[in-house]
Amino acid sequence: MTRPLEIVILGLSLSSSWGNGHATTFRALIGGLAAEGHRVLFLERDMPWYAAHRDLPEPGFCDFALYDDIPGLLRDHGARLRAADAVIVGSYVPEGAAVIDALAALGPRMLCFYDIDTPVTMGLLDAGEHQYLAPRQVPVFDIYFSFSGGEVLRHLEDVRGARRAEALYCSVDPALYAPPERPGWPKWDLGYLGTYSPDRQPGLEALLLEPARRLPDLRFVVAGSRFPEDVDWPGNVERIEHLPPAGHAAFYGQQRFTLNITRAAMRAMGWSPSVRLFEAGACGTPLISDRWQGLDEVLPEGRAVLIADSTEDVISALTDLPEARRSAIAAAARGLVLQRHTGRARAVELARALRAQMAGADGGRVAASG
Repeated sequence: MTRPLEIVILGLSLSSSWGNGHATTFRALIGGLAAEGHRVLFLERDMPWYAAHRDLPEPGFCDFALYDDIPGLLRDHGARLRAADAVIVGSYVPEGAAVIDALAALGPRMLCFYDIDTPVTMGLLDAGEHQYLAPRQVPVFDIYFSFSGGEVLRHLEDVRGARRAEALYCSVDPALYAPPERPGWPKWDLGYLGTYSPDRQPGLEALLLEPARRLPDLRFVVAGSRFPEDVDWPGNVERIEHLPPAGHAAFYGQQRFTLNITRAAMRAMGWSPSVRLFEAGACGTPLISDRWQGLDEVLPEGRAVLIADSTEDVISALTDLPEARRSAIAAAARGLVLQRHTGRARAVELARALRAQMAGADGGRVAASG
């Protein structure tokens, strides 16, 4: 019988989903690892903005600890970092580049990176912003896990010098994201869930706010924090400032359609499915998405997702699409998500990649000693 893996993950946040999508991604993945029998310690920098919005202060599916600084991290957790089968650093970890250097100096058995923002990371590296990852560190990792796949993986290896790049898409916990009871359904005809980002705002304007202006009898909703005060919200668009993960399933379940908008860097590189796609799909809510290369490989266009290139495309979906077709699209997406994109499915992929790397490293040591 294969023994369970001992894994330490240092990520942006597990305890708070406020203003970030990392927490829900880590929760699904680590929950899947626990279900597979693996042991995980998650280490999170204690930051004031997350401390004030912790919606999962005590995860029941892994060991969890906060740390205040890098010396404290090494002092309190050095032994477990050295003993772990794999240490995985996530993107956007505070002082991430310094953390990576400190971990590399410890000499862990395997040091990996999980980039939940790969196209954004590449843009930051090109712009000379190296606070959470420096270009010289990309070749340091045994495996560079990327939430983007496709051409991005070749870019990481051929251009950035990664030893080995592996796709590890976001995922969803089907126990938390499932079709809810729908009293008074639908509350909204189209909704959107996402933190404000300047490069997503034109998409939100074209694919939700303008349709709302042209369809005053329909109801819309936007949930997410950090939107500027000067956004012109139509009167039929409801605003929810922050929606914790516990409310996501009910939120999706009250919509006829939900909207996915992709950040510009992620559209440019492609193969970057947001966790929101999988959440909505698992909840049985049909998706309208902007267009990007690789989406059709995750959710086939016209069968499991509707693609909107313009305001008119959204209006057509909201006013002309037969109910039977809407339901069929939702069912197809849910089936694909439950088959391929659950936290447990992703945990199996992660464990398989780590074991393959461990086997390769052991083989290399045997060859060298011989």
